[in-house]
Amino acid sequence: MDVLYFAWVRERIGLPKEKVETEAATVNDLVAELSAREDRYAAAFADLSALRVALDQELSDFDAPLQGVREVAFFPPMTGG
Repeated sequence: MDVLYFAWVRERIGLPKEKVETEAATVNDLVAELSAREDRYAAAFADLSALRVALDQELSDFDAPLQGVREVAFFPPMTGG
């Protein structure tokens, strides 16, 4: 699946997107896999309350299943102005 990173998440990880082979059942499982890779991923996912996730461009929850999902995007909450 494609995993996309936006704003400071991209800055911490150092990539705008990557293809990930995973057996993760939920977004939380995927985050755990990514966090275990390297310190930069662990830093980006250290505080999930500061992140939002979208599955196939639909806002979702971290406990959402990944079955059939082709794209996961991580980003900070949007602010208006």
